[in-house]
Amino acid sequence: MSRVLVVEDDPAMSVALRDGFEFENHSVDMAADGEEGLRLATRGDHDVMILDVMLPKKSGLDVCREMRKLGVNTPVIMLTARGQEIDKIVGLKLGADDYVTKPFSFMELLARVDAVMRRVKRNAVAEEVAFGDVKLDFRTYQATKCGASLDLTPREFRILRHFLDHANEVVSRESLLNHVWGYDSSAFTRTVDTHMARLRQKIEVVPADPRHLITVHRVGYKFVL
Repeated sequence: MSRVLVVEDDPAMSVALRDGFEFENHSVDMAADGEEGLRLATRGDHDVMILDVMLPKKSGLDVCREMRKLGVNTPVIMLTARGQEIDKIVGLKLGADDYVTKPFSFMELLARVDAVMRRVKRNAVAEEVAFGDVKLDFRTYQATKCGASLDLTPREFRILRHFLDHANEVVSRESLLNHVWGYDSSAFTRTVDTHMARLRQKIEVVPADPRHLITVHRVGYKFVL
């Protein structure tokens, strides 16, 4: 059973989320404002946090910012209203793991919760990863290829981390922009393609015929271990 913290000031929404998660056999804690949400979050005993952006006393963005400053790594899924694109961008930069735009279906939110928790579990056991002739250590940001030092930039490590979190899944360029660049206004899909080409030169045996970093035409990329 997973423990979910729901921080939402709309009583009807709160009850619906509580009932939905409890029906799916999750334990649920509730908070109706940002200050209470932050207090509960700092206990550090939740598996995931559902955090509304618009809250009394302290906004969801402020809660997320303060959580990360305090070293609370609980995964956060933010709830944003339609048209609050800037909140999505800021939330991701502050450390949110995903977001859902209102109105949404509970099954969509549940799927995102499951995906975030799967990523967290993979991260916990995958600080050192090997594929082909490449070995990565995400604790020290060191890499080798065929035993020799491999010069990867911090951004390239973040790209590989995102791919490894989604190994054998198709990852869109937009997803990479979200999670690696944080919607940096200077980053466009062509920038992603340029980084992929450089990364292939470093990690693939034959960059023109990649074994690991595969292009999925019209969509994005897939990383195969």
